[in-house]
Amino acid sequence: MRTIPELQEGTHRAKASGTLPNGKPVIVNADGTVSVVGSTSVSQAIGSSAVFESATTGVGGIGSAFDSSSNKIVIAYRDGGNSNYSTAVVGTVSNTSISFGTPTVFESSAGQDFSPVFDSNANKVVIAYTGANDYGRSVVGTVSGASITFGSSVIFYSGVATWDSAVFDSSNNKIVIAYKDNSNSSIGRAVVGTVSGSSISYGSAVTWTSSAVQYLSIAFDSSNSKVVISAQVGNYGKSIVGTVSGTSISFGSITTFDTDIYAEEISTAFDSINNKIVVAWKIYSGGWYGKAIVGTVSGTSISFGTAVSYASATINSISNTFDSNTGTVVVSYRDESNSNKGTFVTGTVSGTSVSFTSPTVFEGDATNYITSSVDSNSNKVVIAYQDAGNSSYGTAIVVQPPGSVPNLTAENYIGMSQGGSVADGSSATVDIIGSLSTNQSGLTAGQSYYVQTDGTIGETADDPSVFAGTAISATSLVVKT
Repeated sequence: MRTIPELQEGTHRAKASGTLPNGKPVIVNADGTVSVVGSTSVSQAIGSSAVFESATTGVGGIGSAFDSSSNKIVIAYRDGGNSNYSTAVVGTVSNTSISFGTPTVFESSAGQDFSPVFDSNANKVVIAYTGANDYGRSVVGTVSGASITFGSSVIFYSGVATWDSAVFDSSNNKIVIAYKDNSNSSIGRAVVGTVSGSSISYGSAVTWTSSAVQYLSIAFDSSNSKVVISAQVGNYGKSIVGTVSGTSISFGSITTFDTDIYAEEISTAFDSINNKIVVAWKIYSGGWYGKAIVGTVSGTSISFGTAVSYASATINSISNTFDSNTGTVVVSYRDESNSNKGTFVTGTVSGTSVSFTSPTVFEGDATNYITSSVDSNSNKVVIAYQDAGNSSYGTAIVVQPPGSVPNLTAENYIGMSQGGSVADGSSATVDIIGSLSTNQSGLTAGQSYYVQTDGTIGETADDPSVFAGTAISATSLVVKT
């Protein structure tokens, strides 16, 4: 294997891998060649399904989350083979396979509406759910290897709470749970939780709508430090923006995203590349068809583009997640028009719209209670579900969505290309650390610039954050001094 040559101040010459345009950010590859910053296409891949619970699983719902501290998937569910106890299991992804540890009971009662979320500040998994007495409850879990241990169950609402949906607010290091208050005219409420060790404490509940709600789904917009709740409110699809302050949360005005009656199976995700909210749901129009819409948060409000269809067939059990690796939302569902098979589509946001691929079957048997989450370590999507074709066992599968993957990392940027466009395989010259790239345009002297994953440079950091250099004129950039 060739080693990467030591870089010196000034310029560096190396073989071009792909065409190098003039004056563009350049990375060095593991074989010593250089390439322009951009993206590479990845092909779709689907692994083999793996059983995580050899008993009836899913009645009451299945929820999942990715623990980025341990690089594990945590799945919460009701175990029909063990008195319907509320249970969790830890999964480890390897390429397109997943293996599981031993399931752990976190409450000896029949829970439902399980909504796990990872608190990256405390490095804990928090599972919100409806537990004993139908109270709103939560537990804090600590993953170690292929196991998870839990603290005691904590009540966040001493009344009947359903449609629990939890998210982690990384700006305030808080857990936010939205739920339906069945003990109070089915209104929408939310509560803010703070994790400490293996426990969690809550502030006072806040009402975000006095109308009856169901099909709740919550997401966190990290670009605006806002929580977005989407739900069926008074039969219509609506969203609201929440702002966390301490242990409380306040809300803006509610916005309708769908005027078709009975928006159901609502699932919300945040596109962290385009900084947009994507809502997926189903509506009745001669069949329960799939629709999606893009939302833009501004202050305490959210506005929406035009809804598009992603499934022109009767569907159910919708789960929507965002894969930052390919820059796509992945919407999984049960296709009732195709023998209830497990199916997914991928969507790409552009502006205030989203376009989808054709459907792909991930499970040939009938599926139900679908949940999905992204393993950001392996850059794969894990879909968990009830496999009706295999005794209704709890099952999971690993999917690689198709798309384009940025080739930029936090370490591989070396400078800016020079000397005009260079063909693939030809010798290229790169202005590297400390040198002056004089073939730029439109720069502002004294301004810092960052490499963007699309191969341009800009004044704000992209993800990953890579410093390109400082401009000394409209056409000259001192390369990452």
